[in-house]
Amino acid sequence: MKINFFLSVCIAFSLACSMGMKGNSQTSETEWLVGTWENKTPRGNIYETWRKISNTELSGKSYILRDKDTVIFENVQLIRKNNVLTYIPTVSGQNNSQPVNFPLISSSESKIVFENKAHDFPQVISYTRISKDSLIAEISGISKGVAKRQIFPMKRVK
Repeated sequence: MKINFFLSVCIAFSLACSMGMKGNSQTSETEWLVGTWENKTPRGNIYETWRKISNTELSGKSYILRDKDTVIFENVQLIRKNNVLTYIPTVSGQNNSQPVNFPLISSSESKIVFENKAHDFPQVISYTRISKDSLIAEISGISKGVAKRQIFPMKRVK
């Protein structure tokens, strides 16, 4: 009886530990995004704010501050479903204001790359961590038969 109880406790503990470790690592390759990032441009400062929703989801938004108003460009859900991490932006006025899926195609400690070859532009979205407080966001692909690339150097502000 005591052996069965002991084995049950050991099995439950092992399962809980393995689930906890798996849960903690579900978005680990992207958690360095959490915070607020700023890109200073001649037309104004662009911000991206990321927050952790759960062990499988980050939520982000891109916006610009005009006077005291916040103008949101896009909302992003970064979520792991069926073991696939997907970047899902929703941009008002684009794609009928519907979300678009960009599955993760590669990741390292300092770079994450998402791709959707069927999307008009961009087809590739990437983030490269330069340092703890610096990153480069990039969108690229083909638009109207021409290769395009836009780079957004960003500094952490929060």
